[in-house]
Amino acid sequence: MTSANRRQFLSSSVAAPLSVLISQVPGTVFAQAAWPAKTVRIIVPYAAGGPADVTAREIAQKLALEIKQPVVIENQGGGMGIPSLTTVARAEPDGHTLWMPALGNAVLQPLLSKSGGGDLLAKLRPVGMVSTSAHVLVVSAKLPVKNVQELVDYARANPGKVSFASAGTGGTAHLGMEMFKAISGTNVLHVPYKGSSGAVNDLVSGQVSAMFSSLPSLQAVADKGYVRVLAATAPSKSPATRALPLMSATLAGFEYTTWYAMYAPSATPAPIVASVNAALQKVLKDPALESKIEPHGVELLASSPEEVNVWVKRDAEKWGRIIRSAGITLD
Repeated sequence: MTSANRRQFLSSSVAAPLSVLISQVPGTVFAQAAWPAKTVRIIVPYAAGGPADVTAREIAQKLALEIKQPVVIENQGGGMGIPSLTTVARAEPDGHTLWMPALGNAVLQPLLSKSGGGDLLAKLRPVGMVSTSAHVLVVSAKLPVKNVQELVDYARANPGKVSFASAGTGGTAHLGMEMFKAISGTNVLHVPYKGSSGAVNDLVSGQVSAMFSSLPSLQAVADKGYVRVLAATAPSKSPATRALPLMSATLAGFEYTTWYAMYAPSATPAPIVASVNAALQKVLKDPALESKIEPHGVELLASSPEEVNVWVKRDAEKWGRIIRSAGITLD
């Protein structure tokens, strides 16, 4: 190479964008920082048609309009959410594959089981909160109680005769019962079902006494007077639950919510996580989306990625104490 050619090469190299130079180096992989560049997949660890799926699809529709790219929901239910978690943990860390777990997937399962996905969760990083919702305490209309204090008094007067249904061992409905039992000092029974439909049917018939649950799944039977809604497990701005008495008004310290958050593979670059978070926050603050979602007992919750870790740490400590005290395990 002549002296003149050398000077021309050096001059053009300095002026060229760094990305172009890197891409010209043989064997070098250059990660594109732009997001979104293609369809975004949100993996939901629940079957289609449930409350989580409905909320995810409403968010996906708004998010697609915001980012001007398709956003699709993929339902990967079953297996304690591990299949869905595996999909995202192994995905390309480019912001185009996201995971939308519930409290149960992100916090409870690793506390309840050695195979609950703790190793896979370490391969993800939070993007932001999605929603939170208070549960409600309901009792069969056949039970002679009209408020939380009457239920506590009845349970104390009839040890072992008040039963709480749940959709399965280790879920929030079960753990809510364990919290009730611990704080109220009552002897109540847990009756686990394989899913919520059998639990609701037996609650209506009076075969079981009470249940913690999201309100939408019980609204129809409550409206017909088959079950009685006594209180909410936490304050809420949702029209469905904000006027209800709080459990903590009778049982000091009793408070919990269920929630959903968004995660991405841990190697996803911080600028991409920031872009996804900004788009998600904008969507979650959309008044039109709020008016669709919040009447069903769900409160949309825009947050930073760091706030997800705060929620996880707080609930891991709270539920960890309950789980250890009650000796609950899925192993």
